[in-house]
Amino acid sequence: MAKLNTQKEYAAFVLQVKQNILQSRYQAARLANTEMLWLYYNIGKMLSEKIAANNWGAKIIDSLSADLQKALPGLHGFSTPNLKRMRAFFESYPAIGSTVSSQLPNNKKSLGTGKKTAGSGTVKPDVVIGSTLSNQLQKNEMLKMFFSISFSHHSLIATKLKTQEHRLFYIQQAAQHQWSYRILEYHIETALHKKRKALLNNFAHTLPVKMKDTAIEAFKDEYLLDFINISEDDDERVLEKSIVDNIREFIMRIGKGFSFIGNQHRLEVGGDEYFTDLLFYNRHLQCLVAFELKRGKFKPEHAGKLNFYLNALDGQFKLPHENPSIGIILCKEKNNAVVEYTFKSISNAMGVATYRLSTSVPQKLKGILPEPEELKKLLG
Repeated sequence: MAKLNTQKEYAAFVLQVKQNILQSRYQAARLANTEMLWLYYNIGKMLSEKIAANNWGAKIIDSLSADLQKALPGLHGFSTPNLKRMRAFFESYPAIGSTVSSQLPNNKKSLGTGKKTAGSGTVKPDVVIGSTLSNQLQKNEMLKMFFSISFSHHSLIATKLKTQEHRLFYIQQAAQHQWSYRILEYHIETALHKKRKALLNNFAHTLPVKMKDTAIEAFKDEYLLDFINISEDDDERVLEKSIVDNIREFIMRIGKGFSFIGNQHRLEVGGDEYFTDLLFYNRHLQCLVAFELKRGKFKPEHAGKLNFYLNALDGQFKLPHENPSIGIILCKEKNNAVVEYTFKSISNAMGVATYRLSTSVPQKLKGILPEPEELKKLLG
């Protein structure tokens, strides 16, 4: 008898999950990321709670996946590994559900355990949140970021990181900088949370008070340019061309709010021509941002040249409502003491960052693939 009751409860549970999926599908032809994450989170919650309450073994997830496929032929995204990830997703952030629910109107509920309809044995799912959830999330910045990254991102974060503090750090960074899965994976593997440093800059005495904090947040001390394949002998022009050819990738690396204006932007001063390497506009800072590229080590004269360019940009291109232009020297390496002494005589806002190219072959492929330099020679 007990076994029969368990079978009935399990059958009701399968029906319940199926109806939640269908309700979410009805909400939109294609699930928006927020709706999909909320669905996955709640299915993970249901799995976690049912397995704990009924002492179900791990194989129940295999059975659920197979039964969902039978109930909803052609269903994608609910394989055994994915259902396990949903359970881990919920167990990584058990408090998120109550936080979201507390922000919803009283007549809206989260996708959840469902209720039996009076006089029948069918399970009626709770009201689907739909646009209400999306609207409410806009009011909570952290929740907005939480629901803005993909389930794959969340699975990676939950699997690789053990503390909430570190998980939230990477959620925030991935959302703010629109990291791809590969970039997120790289930053986790290289432990960005342990070594993140502010850009070496002179913003404290060159920018208006209202801009300082935003400017510091907008730039990083080091940038990964792993989409570029150049040799040690290639000069700044080759580096610049590689960046321009992959400008979308570069903008994703440098952060949010940047729009590309052009490369080798012409400045005319006293009848002579000068050219900035890369020129951007940042919507959040409301200013022009000039990048100067250096293949070698930072030298004091680099800052003097960029300071001149910034004077020309402010004098000729800055609009009255815009903030002072900012310059970034992007070089292979720098000596912080040299940079600090150089900044003492610089009047415009400036920072010095380094870049890194991903030039090593992954460990598991060593001995199979040639090193990048060798491959480049083979390809001519």
